[in-house]
Amino acid sequence: MDDRKKPRLGTVQETLLIPLYARAVENRKEHALLRDARAEEIAASIDYDFKRFDDLPSLTGALLRTLLFDRWVADFLSAHPDATVVEIGTGLNTRHERVDNGRARWFDLDLPDVIALRRNFFTDSPRRTMIAASVTDEAWAAEVASHATGPYLFVAEAVLPYLHEPDVRRVIDLLADRFPGALLALDTAGPGFFDTQEQHDALSKVEARMHWYCPDPAQLADWRPGTRVLASHTLTSLPEDLVAQLPLPYQQLVSAIAAQRLPQAEGYRLNLLRLP
Repeated sequence: MDDRKKPRLGTVQETLLIPLYARAVENRKEHALLRDARAEEIAASIDYDFKRFDDLPSLTGALLRTLLFDRWVADFLSAHPDATVVEIGTGLNTRHERVDNGRARWFDLDLPDVIALRRNFFTDSPRRTMIAASVTDEAWAAEVASHATGPYLFVAEAVLPYLHEPDVRRVIDLLADRFPGALLALDTAGPGFFDTQEQHDALSKVEARMHWYCPDPAQLADWRPGTRVLASHTLTSLPEDLVAQLPLPYQQLVSAIAAQRLPQAEGYRLNLLRLP
């Protein structure tokens, strides 16, 4: 009998299965960008046609994004071992398993249908709590603030571009109001990426589409005075020391894509902000 879990997810929520599959497939490679045995176990336990994503170049992009976000979380916890990390739109992410330091407080936030699926594979613990809510709902922020102390790092990986701009502004205002001085890691889609969604190798295979594009991450500082952009990278301009640690074939791939200066690659950025 097939006892795999059938995911019952909304349109946007379905996109969480793409990075999960990317990590699962990568874990089987001899020279992998990252190791994630838990992702491989979870993907094998889900009844879904993952083969539609086989051999897609954007899976590598998703992995590179995850590597940089992992780096930012690890650096943050190195500087603040007892801090709080909040995964916004956590999906079936396993960042806690990859970079947790044994002391930090973690919150995994996502919509109710995602958390219902997630609870098949993860359980709450004294340091780790799942919250079923929309990121635009102020109640979740109150729960985090009442059960944890700062400093705070909020990680929104492949989440905010699927919102409409007024909702993105609402989220940033909410974070700045409730957690002043917090860090926020997020990705932004510029016109070159946003305008080619229909041709995107992975997004073209699902119904979800991005609604918010950001031509320049510096504009986020204009939304909320005092916000600072601490770092902003494309997938082809990642920190040099991070690229140096990649397996050689991936170093060569990043260099080859960078030389092409593709609008899709140049228009998608990974950003770290400090809120006022």
